[in-house]
Amino acid sequence: MCRTIIWSDRSGATSTLCYVLMPDHLHWLFQLGDGESLSKVMLRVKGRSGRLCGSAVWQKGYHDHAVRKEESIRDVARYIVANPLRAGLVSSLRDYPYWNAAWL
Repeated sequence: MCRTIIWSDRSGATSTLCYVLMPDHLHWLFQLGDGESLSKVMLRVKGRSGRLCGSAVWQKGYHDHAVRKEESIRDVARYIVANPLRAGLVSSLRDYPYWNAAWL
């Protein structure tokens, strides 16, 4: 079985603002680095994590949502990290180990 892998990007391709790893999907709020494309970043993340797990773990596609200027980044981040609560996985976010946010 694959151990949980949280990808750390030291190349500057992305700046992670928050993430939450759910049992069957990932929510990840990040800013692309200069000259980076979303499709290339996703290809690298899926490829690397699949190799570390020893098998394919991701579906072929992904769903993206660009944050609009009028949206608060912190509100979007709060919504993302609250997913385990809304899914009923925990009653307190402090009991869920697979998340982080830049503001903490």
